[in-house]
Amino acid sequence: MKGVRPIVLTPLIALAWAGAAQAQLLRIPIRPRAPAGEPPVAVAPPGLPPSEAEIWPFPAPDPKSWWDEPGLKRPEAADPLAGRRIPRGSTLAPVSNGIDPSTYRLWGLMPLQWEVLYPGEMIVEAWVRPSTSVRQSVVRVIVRRDGKAFVQVRAGLACCEADIARRIGFDAELPPGSAERFLALRDNPAWSSPRLVRTEEHNAAQGLCVNGVSYDLTLLVRGQSRALHRACDDAAIGQVADILEPVLRAGLGHDPRFDILFRGKIDFGAERSAYHELIASGGSLKADPQGRLQPPGAEIAPKPE
Repeated sequence: MKGVRPIVLTPLIALAWAGAAQAQLLRIPIRPRAPAGEPPVAVAPPGLPPSEAEIWPFPAPDPKSWWDEPGLKRPEAADPLAGRRIPRGSTLAPVSNGIDPSTYRLWGLMPLQWEVLYPGEMIVEAWVRPSTSVRQSVVRVIVRRDGKAFVQVRAGLACCEADIARRIGFDAELPPGSAERFLALRDNPAWSSPRLVRTEEHNAAQGLCVNGVSYDLTLLVRGQSRALHRACDDAAIGQVADILEPVLRAGLGHDPRFDILFRGKIDFGAERSAYHELIASGGSLKADPQGRLQPPGAEIAPKPE
């Protein structure tokens, strides 16, 4: 038995020494290692601003270069009308849809007031604003004179912050043949109706809109524009259903986060039927002299908690 003790104690002593050595190794700070054949990477000196310490040991860029370097060229779908100038002797069409250029820029869209269109081109745009939600969306279809059509979509939470922080957006070219289908929307008779309307039926009182969705439509062609606002009333929305459906459907299938806002489909069949029934019964949509319109894209004021 005496000869066995050294054999048992030797592994125990080795383990004790190994544990002490491992504890010492864990206290050694880990420094980044440079690739083989290159000088070691030095630790950033103390006192550097976070922006410079993050890129150490590379020097901070020249602040002047940030302003002087040309910006990245945007894809064609993101700016189908890029680089255009107003033709000599002409002016931009006035846009009276109530949307300020700064609101467009907040959503990442070129303001309609700045778009330059050539003969035969058009832009049709639809804003969607639920009255009980801050989930707003805007779909813009652009048709160029070369026969190409594009869609630009933005959606997000339009409330309570200095910007549209929760926002999605995409720009895409539409399939060939789409241009003709959208150009036909220019002749829709709804564009000649008043911007704000109210339903007039025989022996029926005026309703009050409490819960619903408002739609703002804008048509822009060379030299002129038209804007329509329809909200709550099914018949009023049905009057512009033939415009709303193709425009909003152009945004489906590109981003599931946008599709979920419309449950994957756009259908104004019930509203269209309500409008036809109104006209068949002798009713009509007339200009609303007392209508108070909130500009499209306006935020819902925050409520106290």
